[in-house]
Amino acid sequence: MTSHAAPTNRPSDPAVASMRLAVVEVTRHRPHAAEYHAYVDDMNARVQATAEAAGWRASRLAAGDLGTVELLRATDDADAIVVLGGEDLSPRVYGGSTGYPGEGRHDPVADEAQLALVRRAVARRTPVLGVCRGHQVINVALGGDLVQHLDDHEGLHRTPEAPVDRLMHPHAVSLESGSRLARALGAEPVGQSAHHQAVGRLGDGLRVVGRAVDGTVEAVEHVSAPIVGVQWHPEDKGAPAGQLEALLASLAASVLAGRLAGAGASRTDREALVA
Repeated sequence: MTSHAAPTNRPSDPAVASMRLAVVEVTRHRPHAAEYHAYVDDMNARVQATAEAAGWRASRLAAGDLGTVELLRATDDADAIVVLGGEDLSPRVYGGSTGYPGEGRHDPVADEAQLALVRRAVARRTPVLGVCRGHQVINVALGGDLVQHLDDHEGLHRTPEAPVDRLMHPHAVSLESGSRLARALGAEPVGQSAHHQAVGRLGDGLRVVGRAVDGTVEAVEHVSAPIVGVQWHPEDKGAPAGQLEALLASLAASVLAGRLAGAGASRTDREALVA
């Protein structure tokens, strides 16, 4: 499968050029699923390439290959994080049962590492974008659970019985007016998705800001931290043009807002000390 190289145009904004982005995936090795891995690897490479074209200093990191300690160390200086798609989360991390329809392999090392990463990001107010599995990781990290299998007979969320490179299915998403995602993408973006699970019970501090026509949760945002999740794949080659760029720009805006807030707090502290 052909990888997508980063475009050569780069922005002049020095603020973006100083930002470090951790692009976190499940694993760089799936010898048991070559076709699936090639498709996922292509999408993950597109995120890094698109981020670098926008000026980010982006690094790809595989949670299941690194483990919790190394992933946290490698992302310690990240200004923002994107948690990408992949395998189902193990039911044990949200109190679910095994044996559900469509269950495949799990990667418990990646699960624990990504959950720890999101919890630290919330505590530090590090901006995070979760995509598909990453969106679900955000919810589970904050105490939520998942709908283990969608009865998607109409093929709204994925193309039924299709080969891996044709599973993606476009559908409309209704976003809450005034949400960060609506400001970035508009009120009714098209989501390119291929999932059989979804956010169930909502995690602490999260609110639903997007749903599909069948009511499935498609987007969440944290009420105070710069954390957002989308159930679809803006990084897929069939996604609407500019969607991934818009989400990365929103992530950069959150980083900049945090820097400005930190600078303002520092000035206030210095003024208080002088007084």
